Amino acid sequence: MRLVKTMERMMGLTDQAWDRHANPLSVYSRYSVLPLFILAVWSRVWIGWWCLLPLALVVIWARINPHLFPPPATTRSWAARAVLGERVWLNRKSVSIPAEDARWAVGLSVLNGLGLIPLAYGLWVLDAGWTVAGTAMIMIGKSWFLDRMTRLYDRMADHPDYADWRR
Repeated sequence: MRLVKTMERMMGLTDQAWDRHANPLSVYSRYSVLPLFILAVWSRVWIGWWCLLPLALVVIWARINPHLFPPPATTRSWAARAVLGERVWLNRKSVSIPAEDARWAVGLSVLNGLGLIPLAYGLWVLDAGWTVAGTAMIMIGKSWFLDRMTRLYDRMADHPDYADWRR
C-alpha cells in the first residue's frame, strides 16, 4: 500500500487531480500511454540511444495527463465511475469494500502483471507477436479492471466518504 501512496504522490494525484482525471478525455487518452511506450522502446532500432527522448516524453505524458482536463460535468459516465472506483479501491484500508470486489481487483491486477512478461520479452527481442500478446493481456486486463471499478464505485457511492463525489 505504501508503494501505491508513493505513486499517487509522484503523479501529483491530489483530490483535485483525481477529480480532473475522472474526465473521460483523461481516462481514454491514458490508453495511449502503453502503445506510445512500446513505440518508444521499439524505436531503439531506428534511432539508437535517442529512443530515450521519446521514452521521456511518454513518462511526461503519463504524469501530466490526469491534470490536463477539467473535472467532468457529471460523474455518471463509465470513465468517471472507473476513476472514482479506483479511488475507492485505493482507500480500502480506511473504508472496507466488499470482498468480491477486492478479489476481482487483485485477480485482474495479477493478469495485468502477467502481461508484462510477454510484453517485456517481446520488447527485448523485438518480437511483434510476444509484444502484441503482452499488450493485449495488459489492455484487456486494465479495461476489465476499470469495469470492475465502476461496479465497486456504484456499490460504494452512497458511503458518506464518497457521497459528495457524485454529480
